[in-house]
Amino acid sequence: MSATSRLLELAWLFLRLGSQSFGGPIAHLGFFRAEFVERRRWLDDSHYGDLVTLCQFLPGPASSQVVFALGMHRAGLAGALVASVCFTLPSAVLMIAFAYGVSQGALGEGAGWLHGLKLAAVAVVAQAVWGMGRKLCVDRARISLAITAAAVLLVVPGAAVQLAVIGAGAFAGWLLYRGAATPPAGSSQGVRGRLAAALALASFIALLVGLPVLAELSADRRVAVFDAFYRSGSLVFGGGHVVLPLLRSELVPRGWLSDDQFLAGYGAAQALPGPLFAFSAYLGAVMTPGAPDWANGAWCLLAIFLPAWLLVGGALPFWHQLRSKVWAQAALAGANASVVGVLLAALYSPVMTESVRDRTDVALVLGAFLLLEHWKAPPWLIVVGMAVAAHWGRR
Repeated sequence: MSATSRLLELAWLFLRLGSQSFGGPIAHLGFFRAEFVERRRWLDDSHYGDLVTLCQFLPGPASSQVVFALGMHRAGLAGALVASVCFTLPSAVLMIAFAYGVSQGALGEGAGWLHGLKLAAVAVVAQAVWGMGRKLCVDRARISLAITAAAVLLVVPGAAVQLAVIGAGAFAGWLLYRGAATPPAGSSQGVRGRLAAALALASFIALLVGLPVLAELSADRRVAVFDAFYRSGSLVFGGGHVVLPLLRSELVPRGWLSDDQFLAGYGAAQALPGPLFAFSAYLGAVMTPGAPDWANGAWCLLAIFLPAWLLVGGALPFWHQLRSKVWAQAALAGANASVVGVLLAALYSPVMTESVRDRTDVALVLGAFLLLEHWKAPPWLIVVGMAVAAHWGRR
Protein backbone atom coordinates (compact mmCIF):
# COMPACT_ATOMS: atom_id res chain seq x y z
CA MET A 1 0.00 0.00 0.00
CA SER A 2 1.38 3.43 -0.95
CA ALA A 3 2.01 6.17 1.63
CA THR A 4 -0.93 8.21 0.31
CA SER A 5 -3.25 5.21 0.48
CA ARG A 6 -2.23 4.58 4.08
CA LEU A 7 -2.95 8.20 5.02
CA LEU A 8 -6.36 8.09 3.34
CA GLU A 9 -7.10 4.81 5.11
CA LEU A 10 -6.14 6.33 8.45
CA ALA A 11 -8.25 9.42 7.79
CA TRP A 12 -11.37 7.37 7.04
CA LEU A 13 -10.92 4.93 9.93
CA PHE A 14 -10.33 7.59 12.57
CA LEU A 15 -13.08 9.87 11.28
CA ARG A 16 -15.42 6.93 11.71
CA LEU A 17 -14.07 6.05 15.15
CA GLY A 18 -14.21 9.71 16.22
CA SER A 19 -17.88 9.81 15.24
CA GLN A 20 -18.83 6.56 16.98
CA SER A 21 -16.57 6.24 20.03
CA PHE A 22 -18.85 7.11 22.93
CA GLY A 23 -18.07 6.10 26.49
CA GLY A 24 -14.78 7.79 27.37
CA PRO A 25 -11.12 6.74 27.09
CA ILE A 26 -11.50 3.19 28.40
CA ALA A 27 -14.21 2.51 25.83
CA HIS A 28 -12.04 4.12 23.14
CA LEU A 29 -9.20 1.71 23.90
CA GLY A 30 -11.59 -1.20 23.49
CA PHE A 31 -12.74 0.13 20.12
CA PHE A 32 -9.13 0.51 18.96
CA ARG A 33 -8.19 -3.03 19.99
CA ALA A 34 -11.20 -4.48 18.18
CA GLU A 35 -10.40 -2.51 15.02
CA PHE A 36 -6.61 -2.69 14.81
CA VAL A 37 -5.65 -5.85 16.70
CA GLU A 38 -8.56 -8.22 16.06
CA ARG A 39 -9.99 -7.05 12.75
CA ARG A 40 -7.11 -5.51 10.79
CA ARG A 41 -4.16 -7.15 12.61
CA TRP A 42 -1.92 -4.12 12.27
CA LEU A 43 -0.24 -5.16 15.53
CA ASP A 44 -0.54 -7.90 18.13
CA ASP A 45 -1.87 -7.71 21.68
CA SER A 46 1.62 -7.40 23.16
CA HIS A 47 2.51 -4.43 20.96
CA TYR A 48 -0.87 -2.78 21.53
CA GLY A 49 -0.54 -3.29 25.28
CA ASP A 50 2.87 -1.65 25.11
CA LEU A 51 1.39 1.46 23.46
CA VAL A 52 -1.47 1.65 25.98
CA THR A 53 0.92 1.30 28.92
CA LEU A 54 3.12 4.11 27.61
CA CYS A 55 0.17 6.44 27.13
CA GLN A 56 -1.15 5.66 30.62
CA PHE A 57 2.28 6.44 32.02
CA LEU A 58 2.61 9.83 30.31
CA PRO A 59 0.59 12.93 31.20
CA GLY A 60 -2.14 13.76 28.72
CA PRO A 61 -5.27 12.17 27.23
CA ALA A 62 -4.46 8.46 27.07
CA SER A 63 -6.83 7.42 24.27
CA SER A 64 -5.80 10.35 22.06
CA GLN A 65 -2.16 9.49 22.67
CA VAL A 66 -2.85 5.90 21.61
CA VAL A 67 -4.41 7.30 18.42
CA PHE A 68 -1.21 9.25 17.75
CA ALA A 69 0.93 6.15 18.42
CA LEU A 70 -1.23 3.95 16.18
CA GLY A 71 -1.02 6.47 13.36
CA MET A 72 2.75 6.65 13.77
CA HIS A 73 3.00 2.86 13.71
CA ARG A 74 1.03 2.72 10.47
CA ALA A 75 2.37 5.71 8.52
CA GLY A 76 5.01 7.62 10.49
CA LEU A 77 4.63 11.19 11.71
CA ALA A 78 2.21 12.14 8.91
CA GLY A 79 0.03 9.18 9.86
CA ALA A 80 0.11 10.17 13.53
CA LEU A 81 -1.08 13.70 12.75
CA VAL A 82 -3.78 12.54 10.31
CA ALA A 83 -5.12 9.99 12.81
CA SER A 84 -5.16 12.54 15.66
CA VAL A 85 -6.86 15.28 13.64
CA CYS A 86 -9.50 12.98 12.19
CA PHE A 87 -10.32 11.32 15.52
CA THR A 88 -10.80 14.73 17.18
CA LEU A 89 -12.54 16.54 14.33
CA PRO A 90 -16.16 15.32 14.81
CA SER A 91 -16.37 16.22 18.50
CA ALA A 92 -14.44 19.47 17.99
CA VAL A 93 -16.86 20.64 15.28
CA LEU A 94 -19.83 19.81 17.51
CA MET A 95 -18.30 21.63 20.51
CA ILE A 96 -17.65 24.76 18.44
CA ALA A 97 -21.22 24.60 17.14
CA PHE A 98 -22.37 24.40 20.76
CA ALA A 99 -20.34 27.54 21.52
CA TYR A 100 -22.14 29.39 18.72
CA GLY A 101 -25.48 28.17 20.06
CA VAL A 102 -24.63 29.39 23.55
CA SER A 103 -23.77 32.82 22.14
CA GLN A 104 -27.29 33.20 20.74
CA GLY A 105 -28.69 33.65 24.21
CA ALA A 106 -29.56 30.08 25.15
CA LEU A 107 -27.18 30.40 28.12
CA GLY A 108 -29.14 32.33 30.67
CA GLU A 109 -29.08 32.44 34.43
CA GLY A 110 -32.34 30.54 34.65
CA ALA A 111 -31.91 28.18 31.70
CA GLY A 112 -33.16 24.80 32.86
CA TRP A 113 -31.22 22.81 30.26
CA LEU A 114 -28.01 24.50 31.44
CA HIS A 115 -28.68 23.46 35.01
CA GLY A 116 -29.23 19.91 33.79
CA LEU A 117 -25.87 19.89 32.01
CA LYS A 118 -24.16 21.06 35.19
CA LEU A 119 -25.85 18.32 37.23
CA ALA A 120 -24.79 15.75 34.64
CA ALA A 121 -21.20 16.97 35.03
CA VAL A 122 -21.45 16.28 38.79
CA ALA A 123 -22.50 12.67 38.18
CA VAL A 124 -19.83 12.09 35.51
CA VAL A 125 -17.00 13.51 37.63
CA ALA A 126 -18.25 11.56 40.67
CA GLN A 127 -18.10 8.36 38.64
CA ALA A 128 -14.58 9.22 37.47
CA VAL A 129 -13.44 9.79 41.07
CA TRP A 130 -15.06 6.55 42.22
CA GLY A 131 -13.65 4.47 39.38
CA MET A 132 -10.15 5.93 39.57
CA GLY A 133 -10.11 5.64 43.35
CA ARG A 134 -10.95 1.94 43.26
CA LYS A 135 -8.27 1.31 40.65
CA LEU A 136 -5.46 3.59 41.83
CA CYS A 137 -5.95 3.78 45.61
CA VAL A 138 -5.73 0.13 46.56
CA ASP A 139 -4.10 0.41 49.99
CA ARG A 140 -4.09 2.68 53.03
CA ALA A 141 -1.06 4.67 51.94
CA ARG A 142 -2.54 5.62 48.56
CA ILE A 143 -5.95 6.36 50.05
CA SER A 144 -4.19 8.66 52.49
CA LEU A 145 -2.29 10.38 49.69
CA ALA A 146 -5.53 11.00 47.79
CA ILE A 147 -7.40 12.40 50.79
CA THR A 148 -4.45 14.57 51.79
CA ALA A 149 -4.15 15.96 48.27
CA ALA A 150 -7.88 16.78 48.21
CA ALA A 151 -7.73 18.45 51.64
CA VAL A 152 -4.75 20.60 50.66
CA LEU A 153 -6.42 21.74 47.44
CA LEU A 154 -9.69 22.58 49.19
CA VAL A 155 -7.82 24.77 51.68
CA VAL A 156 -5.28 26.24 49.22
CA PRO A 157 -6.69 26.01 45.68
CA GLY A 158 -4.73 26.86 42.56
CA ALA A 159 -2.86 25.38 39.61
CA ALA A 160 0.55 25.63 41.30
CA VAL A 161 -0.74 23.74 44.34
CA GLN A 162 -2.14 21.03 42.07
CA LEU A 163 1.31 20.51 40.58
CA ALA A 164 2.87 20.50 44.04
CA VAL A 165 0.57 17.80 45.42
CA ILE A 166 1.07 15.59 42.34
CA GLY A 167 4.85 16.01 42.66
CA ALA A 168 4.69 15.26 46.38
CA GLY A 169 2.61 12.17 45.63
CA ALA A 170 5.20 10.95 43.12
CA PHE A 171 7.96 11.43 45.69
CA ALA A 172 5.93 9.64 48.37
CA GLY A 173 5.26 6.78 45.94
CA TRP A 174 8.98 6.49 45.22
CA LEU A 175 9.70 6.30 48.95
CA LEU A 176 6.92 3.83 49.73
CA TYR A 177 6.89 1.47 46.75
CA ARG A 178 10.39 1.40 45.28
CA GLY A 179 11.03 -1.90 47.04
CA ALA A 180 7.71 -3.45 46.11
CA ALA A 181 7.03 -2.32 42.53
CA THR A 182 7.27 -4.99 39.86
CA PRO A 183 8.45 -3.84 36.44
CA PRO A 184 6.42 -5.12 33.47
CA ALA A 185 7.72 -7.49 30.87
CA GLY A 186 10.10 -6.13 28.27
CA SER A 187 8.75 -4.11 25.40
CA SER A 188 8.49 -5.36 21.86
CA GLN A 189 9.40 -1.93 20.52
CA GLY A 190 12.82 -1.32 19.05
CA VAL A 191 14.82 1.83 19.64
CA ARG A 192 14.49 3.97 16.54
CA GLY A 193 14.72 7.65 15.78
CA ARG A 194 16.40 8.62 19.04
CA LEU A 195 17.57 12.00 17.75
CA ALA A 196 14.10 13.03 16.56
CA ALA A 197 12.64 11.72 19.81
CA ALA A 198 15.11 13.72 21.86
CA LEU A 199 14.25 16.86 19.87
CA ALA A 200 10.54 16.27 20.54
CA LEU A 201 11.14 15.91 24.28
CA ALA A 202 13.37 18.99 24.29
CA SER A 203 10.66 20.95 22.48
CA PHE A 204 8.09 19.83 25.05
CA ILE A 205 10.23 21.08 27.93
CA ALA A 206 11.22 24.30 26.14
CA LEU A 207 7.58 25.20 25.49
CA LEU A 208 6.50 24.27 29.02
CA VAL A 209 9.17 26.53 30.51
CA GLY A 210 9.31 29.22 27.85
CA LEU A 211 5.64 29.90 27.11
CA PRO A 212 4.85 31.40 30.56
CA VAL A 213 7.81 33.75 30.16
CA LEU A 214 6.75 34.70 26.64
CA ALA A 215 3.17 35.24 27.79
CA GLU A 216 4.40 37.52 30.56
CA LEU A 217 6.55 39.57 28.18
CA SER A 218 4.05 39.69 25.32
CA ALA A 219 0.90 41.77 25.25
CA ASP A 220 -0.69 39.33 22.79
CA ARG A 221 -3.58 37.48 24.42
CA ARG A 222 -3.20 34.62 21.97
CA VAL A 223 0.16 33.76 23.53
CA ALA A 224 -1.34 33.72 27.02
CA VAL A 225 -4.20 31.51 25.80
CA PHE A 226 -1.81 29.08 24.11
CA ASP A 227 0.29 28.94 27.28
CA ALA A 228 -2.75 28.20 29.49
CA PHE A 229 -3.96 25.34 27.29
CA TYR A 230 -0.47 23.95 26.65
CA ARG A 231 0.30 23.77 30.36
CA SER A 232 -3.06 22.16 31.09
CA GLY A 233 -2.44 19.54 28.42
CA SER A 234 1.06 18.94 29.79
CA LEU A 235 0.01 18.26 33.37
CA VAL A 236 -3.01 15.97 33.10
CA PHE A 237 -2.30 12.67 34.82
CA GLY A 238 -5.00 10.08 35.25
CA GLY A 239 -7.41 10.80 32.41
CA GLY A 240 -9.18 13.62 30.62
CA HIS A 241 -11.46 14.50 33.55
CA VAL A 242 -8.46 15.80 35.50
CA VAL A 243 -8.19 18.66 32.99
CA LEU A 244 -11.35 20.15 34.53
CA PRO A 245 -9.68 21.77 37.57
CA LEU A 246 -6.56 22.68 35.60
CA LEU A 247 -8.42 24.52 32.84
CA ARG A 248 -10.86 26.19 35.21
CA SER A 249 -8.03 27.55 37.37
CA GLU A 250 -6.40 28.97 34.23
CA LEU A 251 -9.49 30.47 32.57
CA VAL A 252 -12.23 31.45 35.02
CA PRO A 253 -10.18 33.52 37.51
CA ARG A 254 -8.83 35.60 34.60
CA GLY A 255 -12.36 36.47 33.53
CA TRP A 256 -12.01 34.82 30.14
CA LEU A 257 -15.33 33.03 30.70
CA SER A 258 -17.79 32.37 33.51
CA ASP A 259 -18.27 29.23 35.60
CA ASP A 260 -21.67 28.77 33.95
CA GLN A 261 -20.11 28.80 30.50
CA PHE A 262 -17.32 26.47 31.61
CA LEU A 263 -19.56 23.86 33.24
CA ALA A 264 -22.16 23.99 30.46
CA GLY A 265 -19.51 23.08 27.91
CA TYR A 266 -18.08 20.37 30.14
CA GLY A 267 -21.52 18.85 30.56
CA ALA A 268 -22.19 19.00 26.82
CA ALA A 269 -18.87 17.30 26.12
CA GLN A 270 -20.08 14.20 27.97
CA ALA A 271 -22.78 13.68 25.33
CA LEU A 272 -20.34 13.59 22.43
CA PRO A 273 -18.11 10.87 20.96
CA GLY A 274 -14.36 11.21 20.69
CA PRO A 275 -11.85 12.71 23.12
CA LEU A 276 -12.91 14.81 26.10
CA PHE A 277 -10.12 17.25 25.26
CA ALA A 278 -12.29 18.50 22.37
CA PHE A 279 -13.91 20.50 25.18
CA SER A 280 -11.05 22.97 24.60
CA ALA A 281 -12.47 23.84 21.16
CA TYR A 282 -15.67 25.05 22.85
CA LEU A 283 -13.69 27.01 25.45
CA GLY A 284 -11.56 28.71 22.83
CA ALA A 285 -14.57 29.68 20.74
CA VAL A 286 -16.83 30.85 23.55
CA MET A 287 -14.24 32.87 25.49
CA THR A 288 -13.44 35.11 22.52
CA PRO A 289 -14.54 38.70 23.20
CA GLY A 290 -17.67 39.45 21.17
CA ALA A 291 -18.94 36.69 18.88
CA PRO A 292 -17.54 33.14 19.13
CA ASP A 293 -14.50 32.43 17.00
CA TRP A 294 -13.93 28.94 15.58
CA ALA A 295 -10.32 29.83 14.77
CA ASN A 296 -9.60 30.48 18.44
CA GLY A 297 -11.19 27.12 19.19
CA ALA A 298 -8.77 25.47 16.76
CA TRP A 299 -5.90 27.42 18.35
CA CYS A 300 -6.80 26.04 21.80
CA LEU A 301 -7.16 22.52 20.40
CA LEU A 302 -3.64 22.70 18.99
CA ALA A 303 -2.29 24.01 22.28
CA ILE A 304 -3.84 21.30 24.45
CA PHE A 305 -2.95 18.38 22.16
CA LEU A 306 0.58 19.48 21.24
CA PRO A 307 2.15 18.28 24.53
CA ALA A 308 0.68 14.80 24.04
CA TRP A 309 2.05 14.59 20.51
CA LEU A 310 5.53 15.70 21.57
CA LEU A 311 5.59 13.34 24.55
CA VAL A 312 4.42 10.25 22.68
CA GLY A 313 6.69 10.92 19.72
CA GLY A 314 9.58 11.55 22.07
CA ALA A 315 8.99 8.66 24.45
CA LEU A 316 8.23 5.79 22.07
CA PRO A 317 11.87 4.94 21.20
CA PHE A 318 12.88 4.92 24.88
CA TRP A 319 9.79 3.39 26.45
CA HIS A 320 10.97 -0.21 26.68
CA GLN A 321 13.92 0.95 28.79
CA LEU A 322 12.01 3.35 31.07
CA ARG A 323 9.15 1.00 31.84
CA SER A 324 11.61 -1.58 33.19
CA LYS A 325 12.66 0.81 35.98
CA VAL A 326 11.16 0.02 39.37
CA TRP A 327 11.53 3.64 40.52
CA ALA A 328 9.32 4.85 37.66
CA GLN A 329 6.55 2.42 38.56
CA ALA A 330 6.77 3.41 42.23
CA ALA A 331 6.63 7.16 41.54
CA LEU A 332 3.69 6.71 39.18
CA ALA A 333 1.74 4.84 41.88
CA GLY A 334 2.02 7.82 44.22
CA ALA A 335 1.32 10.42 41.52
CA ASN A 336 -1.83 8.60 40.42
CA ALA A 337 -3.12 8.50 44.00
CA SER A 338 -2.63 12.26 44.28
CA VAL A 339 -4.48 12.74 41.00
CA VAL A 340 -7.51 11.05 42.55
CA GLY A 341 -7.33 13.67 45.29
CA VAL A 342 -7.12 16.48 42.73
CA LEU A 343 -10.26 15.21 41.08
CA LEU A 344 -12.01 14.70 44.42
CA ALA A 345 -11.37 18.35 45.32
CA ALA A 346 -12.68 19.43 41.91
CA LEU A 347 -15.80 17.36 42.45
CA TYR A 348 -16.65 19.51 45.45
CA SER A 349 -15.48 22.85 44.04
CA PRO A 350 -16.44 24.01 41.49
CA VAL A 351 -18.53 21.10 40.18
CA MET A 352 -20.87 20.56 43.15
CA THR A 353 -20.79 24.06 44.61
CA GLU A 354 -21.75 25.59 41.27
CA SER A 355 -24.42 23.03 40.41
CA VAL A 356 -26.24 21.39 43.33
CA ARG A 357 -28.78 23.78 44.84
CA ASP A 358 -31.37 21.70 46.69
CA ARG A 359 -32.52 18.19 47.62
CA THR A 360 -34.04 17.64 44.18
CA ASP A 361 -30.65 18.26 42.59
CA VAL A 362 -29.04 15.80 45.01
CA ALA A 363 -31.63 13.18 44.07
CA LEU A 364 -31.05 13.74 40.35
CA VAL A 365 -27.28 13.45 40.73
CA LEU A 366 -27.58 10.26 42.79
CA GLY A 367 -29.89 8.75 40.19
CA ALA A 368 -27.54 9.69 37.36
CA PHE A 369 -24.57 8.24 39.25
CA LEU A 370 -26.48 4.99 39.81
CA LEU A 371 -27.30 4.74 36.10
CA LEU A 372 -23.71 5.46 35.09
CA GLU A 373 -21.93 3.24 37.59
CA HIS A 374 -24.20 0.26 38.11
CA TRP A 375 -26.47 0.18 35.06
CA LYS A 376 -23.65 1.20 32.68
CA ALA A 377 -25.78 3.82 30.94
CA PRO A 378 -23.82 5.76 28.27
CA PRO A 379 -22.80 9.26 29.45
CA TRP A 380 -24.40 10.96 26.43
CA LEU A 381 -27.77 9.49 27.41
CA ILE A 382 -27.40 10.76 30.98
CA VAL A 383 -26.48 14.25 29.75
CA VAL A 384 -29.46 14.45 27.41
CA GLY A 385 -31.80 13.06 30.06
CA MET A 386 -30.61 15.48 32.76
CA ALA A 387 -30.90 18.46 30.43
CA VAL A 388 -34.47 17.51 29.48
CA ALA A 389 -35.48 16.73 33.08
CA ALA A 390 -34.09 19.99 34.43
CA HIS A 391 -35.60 22.01 31.57
CA TRP A 392 -39.11 20.64 32.11
CA GLY A 393 -38.75 20.79 35.86
CA ARG A 394 -38.11 24.53 35.75
CA ARG A 395 -40.98 25.38 33.41
